[in-house]
Amino acid sequence: MAHPKETRERLRQLYISGQQTLETAAIVCQVPQATARAWKRTAKEKGDDWDKLRAAYTLAGGGIEDLSRAMLAGFMVQYNSTMTMLQDTSVEDLTPSERAKMLASLADAFTKTVAANARVMPETSKLATALELIEMLMAFVQEKHPKHLAAFVEVLEPFGAEVEKRFG
Repeated sequence: MAHPKETRERLRQLYISGQQTLETAAIVCQVPQATARAWKRTAKEKGDDWDKLRAAYTLAGGGIEDLSRAMLAGFMVQYNSTMTMLQDTSVEDLTPSERAKMLASLADAFTKTVAANARVMPETSKLATALELIEMLMAFVQEKHPKHLAAFVEVLEPFGAEVEKRFG
């Protein structure tokens, strides 16, 4: 089924500047994901690299943290796609050794991507650490000093807002 040119342009716009994944843009435009991937690949072969344009839009729109978030989101889409492919691949298609190598490689890529992202986005990483510490402290007070819990919660609520202001 042929799709109008407007549909292809809408999908491209959603992906490049609308901050949608290719899969989500395909759903919005009501085209198969395979078609969306084919359009993207064909455009790249003609010099229209959607990924480079997407990165430029992201960088122009909000700086390195937004770009880093977009890159991590893109990696997570690829990670999920690879995991789905591994789950859907029949036992005969991959030996246990090949499957183990692919899983190890995927786990390594995930670890490295998250670590790199934390270096690029130190504020986001600090906020996550601070919030985790607050949750640990809350659990500690609740378990070890329950009679002080009400006072702790009273202090914690405005403090949480301060933490978000500082690191968020």
